[in-house]
Amino acid sequence: MRFAGAPLVLSLALSLSCFACGAGSRKSASTGESAVSNTIAIKDFQFSPQDLVIPAGSTVTWINKDEEPHKVVEVNSVFTSKPLDTDDKFTFEFKSAGSYEFFCALHPRMTGKITVQGK
Repeated sequence: MRFAGAPLVLSLALSLSCFACGAGSRKSASTGESAVSNTIAIKDFQFSPQDLVIPAGSTVTWINKDEEPHKVVEVNSVFTSKPLDTDDKFTFEFKSAGSYEFFCALHPRMTGKITVQGK
């Protein structure tokens, strides 16, 4: 017996899979170039992922999933967040290639690194 809704289910599944493929990036309306957005979760007093490699022009968003506040600071003061309460976010765009080490100013044993590759 054939299910009458099979084409609809297949179409929906394909649409969702195409949506998922593009979930990690967004297209810039002004330049037409693709800008990648990445997320670093702050959970259990750790950054996850702790190390991240991204292309220049990408943004990174830190989101605090802990009950305690955290403050993200780059070691050379390239960026600094305000203290982030639970579910607060901080976003930074990495325009230049290089290595960016960061830590939590409130819990300095929490560290991470972002490597930005040139275009």
